[in-house]
Amino acid sequence: MTRILMVRHRHRPNAITSAATLSKALGQRGIEIVDDISAGGINMVLSIGGDGTFLSAASSARALGVPLLGVNAGHMGFLTELGERGTGDLARKIAEGDFTVEQRMTLDVTMERPDGSSADDWALNEAVIMHTDVAHPVHFALVVDGQEVSTYGADGMILSTPTGSTAYSFSAGGPVVWPDTEAIVVAPLAAHGLFTRPLVVGPSACVEIVVLDDMWTSPEMWCDGLRRMTVPAGAVVRARVGSSPVRLVRVDDTPFSARLVRKFNLPVRGWRDGPR
Repeated sequence: MTRILMVRHRHRPNAITSAATLSKALGQRGIEIVDDISAGGINMVLSIGGDGTFLSAASSARALGVPLLGVNAGHMGFLTELGERGTGDLARKIAEGDFTVEQRMTLDVTMERPDGSSADDWALNEAVIMHTDVAHPVHFALVVDGQEVSTYGADGMILSTPTGSTAYSFSAGGPVVWPDTEAIVVAPLAAHGLFTRPLVVGPSACVEIVVLDDMWTSPEMWCDGLRRMTVPAGAVVRARVGSSPVRLVRVDDTPFSARLVRKFNLPVRGWRDGPR
């Protein structure tokens, strides 16, 4: 490990402080910190902030084909879990390669417009198609592998990865999916229809969201809350399991179930037993 690209939240004091102390600790171990993706020779991307900063850094890590490590200096920080670890110990683990790397599924998203043009994007957490007029729902059709499944009048539709299943999709009533699973979660937002529950489809499926014509305004699609495009009436948004996963660094062996309990403060008390 010789060079790390650092992406940090520039307005949170704790992120600024953590970045300075960690940069110093890594520098003492012969690791150069850069803030320009074009620097070359980058071995890792280091994100310091919350999950928003992490998702922004994921674009750089995916483009470079290098692993991504998140240090929590935000609020929830479900993706970034290293807030309580001392910077010296963390720097040592990075320098010595004392960590594991796991792959996280992404989504490849394509929007085909009625005029025949198209636009491509991707997401680590989710792609969300949502209304822009709060007084009127958007009318959608859901198609899976060419089969029409249902139609909705809804505030929006969420197409989520397992990584994103604990984010916006979870707030919309979607299930928590273990991150090493390959699946797409389809979660309607405030939907009116006979089939309005979230749907989980397998890794080979192609999910299509068709924006129907009987609507007031064109909705927007957001990928990871970072990149936006307008989705005109008649457009089709297609999502598949992404061809390029994001590689995440883990510096401990805490299982996902333990992280889930801790982050959501879940009650782990049996109905027959005392506290566990």
